Amino acid sequence: MRFVSVNGVTLHHAIIGDPARKPVLVFVNSLGTDFRIWHDVADRLKEAATILLYDMRGHGLSALGGKAARIEDHAADLSGLLDHLGVEDAVICGLSVGGLVAQALYQSRPDLVRALALCATAHKIGTPEMWNGRIRAVEQGGMESILDAVMERWFTPAFRSSDNAAYAGYRTMLVRQPVAGYVATCAAIRDADYTAAATRIAVPTLCIVGDHDGSTPPDLVRSTAALVPGARFEMIADAGHIPCVEQPEALCALVRSFLLCLYQEA
Repeated sequence: MRFVSVNGVTLHHAIIGDPARKPVLVFVNSLGTDFRIWHDVADRLKEAATILLYDMRGHGLSALGGKAARIEDHAADLSGLLDHLGVEDAVICGLSVGGLVAQALYQSRPDLVRALALCATAHKIGTPEMWNGRIRAVEQGGMESILDAVMERWFTPAFRSSDNAAYAGYRTMLVRQPVAGYVATCAAIRDADYTAAATRIAVPTLCIVGDHDGSTPPDLVRSTAALVPGARFEMIADAGHIPCVEQPEALCALVRSFLLCLYQEA
């Protein structure tokens, strides 16, 4: 395991491959998960790119930090990690809140971003009322109080089978998420709006969504792609909010094709 202190926060991360030899592909996790959601994808793409995985602050084995973090603070964590590792010109693939972090990183440190893969995310996610209700529910009833509702948004009915061990595992991942980290990130998403910023993105951008996504529905992700000049929109069949878990091969095919186009043009 690798740990580094960035902006006063200890970040857990992993590198697969050599950044000096292959393009770097960074994966940013979603709310209530950690970088283990990317394992099936990372294993398939490790021949095409150097893979950087990390747990956002307040998630997994990364620390929460001493203040309520905005999306911009999460982006500063990622830029600090990339600077520490000497990585520039990376492809940033962010899922859900990770996609907001990717957009914020581009706004603050465009020198670090070669391209964006925005997965199951948008320029703005949800409403203040929705996020405030989620925060109250978790503070009053713990993670278990939202478990079933979140699983319905994350996964298709087929994946939510009682005999699917993977589904049981992801339920456990969410329940074990620290309440403080979850609530803080809910507030960060609530306060984030990258609608105007999306129109200023000037790097190649791929927007991806599962056709059964209950958190960032296809029309919302499509609207984000429409804001970003030249963005490509793709929808993955039979996937909910976390296609890297339900349909890793389909997601990898899209990302692999995106990388090939990027580096053939370079």
